[in-house]
Amino acid sequence: MSEARELATFAGGCFWCMVKPFDEQPGIVSVVSGYTGGHVENPTYEQVCSDETGHYEAVQITFDPEVFPYEDLLDLYWRQIDPTDPGGQFADRGSSYRTAIFAHNERQRELAEASKRELAASGRFSKPIVTPILPAAPFYPAEDYHQGYYKTNPVRYKAYSVGSGRERFLKETWKDAARDAELKKRLTPMQYDVTQRDATEPPFRNEYWDHKEEGIYVDIVSGEPLFSSLDKFDSHCGWPSFTKPIEETQVKKQIDVAHNMVRVEVRSKDADSHLGHLFDDGPGPTGLRYCINSAALRFIPKEKLAEEGYGAYAALFEK
Repeated sequence: MSEARELATFAGGCFWCMVKPFDEQPGIVSVVSGYTGGHVENPTYEQVCSDETGHYEAVQITFDPEVFPYEDLLDLYWRQIDPTDPGGQFADRGSSYRTAIFAHNERQRELAEASKRELAASGRFSKPIVTPILPAAPFYPAEDYHQGYYKTNPVRYKAYSVGSGRERFLKETWKDAARDAELKKRLTPMQYDVTQRDATEPPFRNEYWDHKEEGIYVDIVSGEPLFSSLDKFDSHCGWPSFTKPIEETQVKKQIDVAHNMVRVEVRSKDADSHLGHLFDDGPGPTGLRYCINSAALRFIPKEKLAEEGYGAYAALFEK
């Protein structure tokens, strides 16, 4: 990381949901939740939420422009909000939840204006882009319990992100239309619903729940290797169950709060397909149960691994 440092300030509704997307990027030094654009010094959360101080909930980002340029920050910002909503964001209504870009210099203002015009011309939104671009104003950090909320309160953060409607809106708005059409054509309705809409197939009525042939299971969308028959076991749950993936780096785990439950969702690393869930009621040595939808998988028999381009995994079955 270079010695260069700049500030960027964005308002995008609840600041809890605006930290994580930026915090995960290279070149980001810090992301602070706070208040800006109002007429009261050092406002409290309660004052700002009253909509009487004129402040926006915002995040102020310290970044290295040589690693993560301001243009990339703008692109990422638009992908976190509904820029057509003048009255708040998703379930949060009121002036403190409005969107805005606060430019710290003339260059940032010009880049933000150009980015806004480009978004409007893209046709992604049918309504006008109403997010204003304003001069940077005094920024006041929010109370400590608001900082890094996605880390300190992951379950509540996830529930809020889903319950507010933000997560579904962003997923639907920014999906690749061409890729989505291709997947709908290539996959069965069940495979599409499971991998793309996080659905769950019926237990005991799916392709691999009692499958015993030796080989590996790959992502139905991307073909990335996920699980081996060597780690498969009968959990009597009606879905394929595994004690571990072939490689831990092949899968992603995240909190799932759907259906009024708190679970660990399992997704593929490259295609980001929904695979299933992870539970801690499995056998040794891991004590884990990766409960996976058959519809998310394609099976490659060990005899066809080389033929299908997975020859490197043949060694798993050598005795």
